[in-house]
Amino acid sequence: MIETSLFDRYLTRKSLAYRRTGYAALLLLTLGLQGCGVLGGTKTQSEEQDAAQEAGAVAATEGDVAFDVQVHSDDRSIASHLEQHLDVQRYTRFPDLQESEFNRLLIEADANARDLLAALGYFNPELTLTVQNNPEGKGVPRSIVVQVQPGVQTVVQSHQVTFAEPMASNPEAQAQRRRIERRWSLQDGDPFTETDWSAAKSAGLRELQKYRYPTAQIANSQARVDADANKADVSVEYDAGPAYRFGEVKLTGVERYDAQGIRNIARIPTGADYSEEELLDAQQRLAASGYFDSAFLMLDTENSAPDHATVVAQLREAKYQKVVFGVGVSTDAGPRLSIDHTHNKLWPLGWRTVSQLALDSKNQKISSQATAMPNEKGWAWFMGGKLERADVGDVKANSVSLVGGRSKSVGHIDRRYFLQYDISRVMGGSELSGSASSIMANYDWTGRYFDSKSNPSSGYGLGAEVGVGYTLTPQQDPFLRTHLRALQFIPFGARNEVGRRSRLAVRGDLGAVVADSGVKVPASLLFLTGGDTTVRGYGFESIGSRAQGDDLYGGRYMAVGSVEWQRPVTLFGNATDWGHAMFVDAGAVSDETSQMRVYTGVGTGIRWNSPVGPMQADVAYGVQKQQVRVHLRMGFSF
Repeated sequence: MIETSLFDRYLTRKSLAYRRTGYAALLLLTLGLQGCGVLGGTKTQSEEQDAAQEAGAVAATEGDVAFDVQVHSDDRSIASHLEQHLDVQRYTRFPDLQESEFNRLLIEADANARDLLAALGYFNPELTLTVQNNPEGKGVPRSIVVQVQPGVQTVVQSHQVTFAEPMASNPEAQAQRRRIERRWSLQDGDPFTETDWSAAKSAGLRELQKYRYPTAQIANSQARVDADANKADVSVEYDAGPAYRFGEVKLTGVERYDAQGIRNIARIPTGADYSEEELLDAQQRLAASGYFDSAFLMLDTENSAPDHATVVAQLREAKYQKVVFGVGVSTDAGPRLSIDHTHNKLWPLGWRTVSQLALDSKNQKISSQATAMPNEKGWAWFMGGKLERADVGDVKANSVSLVGGRSKSVGHIDRRYFLQYDISRVMGGSELSGSASSIMANYDWTGRYFDSKSNPSSGYGLGAEVGVGYTLTPQQDPFLRTHLRALQFIPFGARNEVGRRSRLAVRGDLGAVVADSGVKVPASLLFLTGGDTTVRGYGFESIGSRAQGDDLYGGRYMAVGSVEWQRPVTLFGNATDWGHAMFVDAGAVSDETSQMRVYTGVGTGIRWNSPVGPMQADVAYGVQKQQVRVHLRMGFSF
């Protein structure tokens, strides 16, 4: 039994004896192959090694195949591993390889194979190397044949995770210590491999470096292997180093925009314990603000004190203006054209302004919103307007909307409070024709608690919007508008080869406009549903209320629910980035809760975790309308 801090090689007396026996057998083999050539050669062993190393620098694809390597084992995965990683494979395409060099490669192949097997936890393998001369016409003059009996795989008998002072006795670090110990991946009874051992140590170190201790390192690690018993005792000690706190933010590359405003966007909590998540969130806020083409934040651990460490923000400013043209198509609204214009410092307020012109078959819209730099608490003023012509069920509606208020985005939570003025005019020759206007005070809250912002596999999101309003025309009456939504991903089952699991996606959406029955509110404040992101199997916003003339129109009450089962797809035994989904959607809209009719859609689809975000394609059957529709969607939003 031996101790080592690295997994490069594990030697026991038993394995050493096997190795010496293998060396002796191979030496006799090579002497028989080359006769007296070994003794009578003009090159020294050192010169031969140098020559072999020079030959190894030549591309492995040069020349004809001089020999091949065949590995035979009852465990095909072990055979494939050796065939792929044996060093001797680098020399298979050297037809002028000297016999003495070839024989040296044979001897080294035995040691190399034992090291590769030890890395997989097999310390008592039985190896036999032979050279097989092949008949002419086969294409390969000879083959190195490796017979492998790996033996019993070593397992972890015990593991120990410790911490050096001062962290070991620091009560504030107790939760962090327990979290690392609880998440330690190499548990008792697990197979002991080089990959798993290194991964376990690295994962513990990364967990330590994420919070309070960015300069943490591994002080000592040992793997005590009893090859005779096929048992391993592992231990690691982490040296956390000093605890760090956030200090001032140093900006580099800022010339066009207000430096204090940029710091307010980053919102690094000066004086708080260092957190990698806080740093990455600040970096994401800067990158998403639109003021920069790139943003990178790092903690200066070399030139600043741990209790007041400087955060260095390396920024590349974006130009004042940007125009983006977009052309697309959707299964909801058909072809789509958009033009987006951004001005990061529009006169006279100097606010960032985003304007858009969007045209499709159901909606034509021009909008603009201006947002100020946030203050020290993260709140930013905004104001905007929108002019829209849209299909509202079976009728057309021209609408104008004006908003103004404040917003704040911190961590997982977005908040807004604002005043909103709406006026809508419905056209169509039915009883719905006419105009209505209102003013409303709103509060909007959204919390996102997903494991990924762009492509989540677990977690949940909640959203709530509440508005208290007053109609201005055609009469003056109060009303209340509320909109609640939720989404949760529930993973279950075993992970596949790339760590993915099956999951349930459960979604809910509720909306209500509470007012007296005779109150007419703007059409843009009523609810419609159906389409790619709501009730699949039905057209975009084709589920609503019915007027006396049977015209489809927005309703005061809406309820939507969905349950979707998603599972990863394995092709030919290999995990992929594709998935399969089956779902049931249901939704209802009405002016009276007692008259709500539920529309149900069922279907199936595929999912692809693309480099730019999730993509989905669904085929859904609308039960009530007895129709089949295709739905396409890209990206994730909540």
